[in-house]
Amino acid sequence: MSAAEVETRSGDAGGSSDNTVTVRGDGLRVETLRPRHTLGWSIGLPVAALAIPLLAAELWVLGARDAWTIVAWTTAIAAVLVLAAWIAYRRTQVSVSRYGIVERGFFGGRSIVPVRDIAGVLRAQLYRSNSLDTTHELFVVSNTGRGAVRMRGRFWDEAAMNRVAGLLEVEETVRADPVTLAELRTSDPKLLYWFERRTLLP
Repeated sequence: MSAAEVETRSGDAGGSSDNTVTVRGDGLRVETLRPRHTLGWSIGLPVAALAIPLLAAELWVLGARDAWTIVAWTTAIAAVLVLAAWIAYRRTQVSVSRYGIVERGFFGGRSIVPVRDIAGVLRAQLYRSNSLDTTHELFVVSNTGRGAVRMRGRFWDEAAMNRVAGLLEVEETVRADPVTLAELRTSDPKLLYWFERRTLLP
């Protein structure tokens, strides 16, 4: 509950009053959700473990005397790319309120979906490729049946997903049984990314 004092006085707009008016209201509740913090380490450490042997092999192949400049440039470029990717990942966020959802993606793009265009939220467990392990998936479904916003369990934790439907104040549907990507491609292709809707199999 907020209470703000607004003082109104006479002026060109008309009415005149020197009384103090108190405006009360709950205000707009906006919650900003961010992806997992630990994903950077789980991806960054294997990348570093792979890069060090490659740089050593580059030194060995090119010769220690002539390769230092090339190795230094390679290392600097790789470091800049990794830093840029980390900053982009940390800037990724989803802001949710009862008026809609705003997503700022990894590549900097921003999508705004007002709540009037949202049919509901779908939760499902999706099998990983060639595995019996599953990941939680959340789809904000538009009135046209398309996936307006998607939160993948690899990047977002379940606690963040649990808050979306409540903040949007829309209906949430939870599928009890896990599904494969092929099954989701058949039942709800509009929810998937464009490259997931295609298959190389006949």
